[in-house]
Amino acid sequence: MELHDVWFVLIAVLWIGYFFLEGFDFGIGVLTKLLARDRVEKRVLINTIGPVWDGNEVWLLTAGGATFAAFPEWYATLFSGFYLPLLIILICLIVRGVAFEYRAKRPEERWQTNWEHAIFWTSLIPAVLWGVAFGNIVRGVKIDANKEYVGTFWDLLNPYAILGGLVTLTLFTFHGAVFASLKTVGDIRMRARKTALGLGLVTAVLALGFMIWTQADKGDGKSLIAMIVAAVALVGAIAAIRIGREGWSFALSGITIAAAVAMLFLTLFPNVMPSSLNEEWSLTVTNASSSPYTLKIMTWCAGIATPVVLLYQSWTYWVFRKRIGTQHIADAAH
Repeated sequence: MELHDVWFVLIAVLWIGYFFLEGFDFGIGVLTKLLARDRVEKRVLINTIGPVWDGNEVWLLTAGGATFAAFPEWYATLFSGFYLPLLIILICLIVRGVAFEYRAKRPEERWQTNWEHAIFWTSLIPAVLWGVAFGNIVRGVKIDANKEYVGTFWDLLNPYAILGGLVTLTLFTFHGAVFASLKTVGDIRMRARKTALGLGLVTAVLALGFMIWTQADKGDGKSLIAMIVAAVALVGAIAAIRIGREGWSFALSGITIAAAVAMLFLTLFPNVMPSSLNEEWSLTVTNASSSPYTLKIMTWCAGIATPVVLLYQSWTYWVFRKRIGTQHIADAAH
């Protein structure tokens, strides 16, 4: 296996890690409107991800940085062609982080309500747009002979990509509901289970349709295996939450995300951005990669830094592993 193939796999792993971790973050943000009944319950939900949400976004930064360094042509075409949706995602992530920190800085009702609206929308919009973006990457976009995107923003809003956006929204929200049931106690925990069950059924219908479409259009034997793993894990996650096995359900919903993302990358390889205009104009792991020397240096750096990141992030989750409920929220506004 060549180094550019190794880095394609590593970037896929980084996106799997990001969607696994940030997926339930987005889900919790959406559930502040769908699940929480009052401000105290919103604080409970937000506090479940309070110590970890910013660390989860490290995976996105690393995935972007790795793409820039290992596949500069891919990075250039992707970030120029998808400029508007990626800019919207970036703005949402910035506002979302500010909302988490500023929401409780003042006691006024309007102040806190506005920031809670911001948390909801800046969780929902990226959850949709990531699915739209990856749907277009797998489907193929208008790339010319100069490896430049020549389509428009509206070309990205095709039925396949929109379905992908609905899948990521429902899957992340389901993942978040399972996480909420795993991290809370009392009535909100019971309602999170019920919400997860309903969301899981909707997710199953949408995800199955999207994966069958992907497999029929682009798939092979390897992607079929990943699709089967994703489908079985999703059914298992729904069954587990139905009988109150939240830990198993969370693990299985995470496997669903991992297998689904793996399926997309398996259908993509050896391309990194297929051209819908001419297959010969597609960006591949070969023509979009950096020099072998650059990839070699990156491999050494990743081998040293990655275990450190995994260790400190695992430690963070271990420290904040306990459940919380409304009884743990102070009566004071701050």
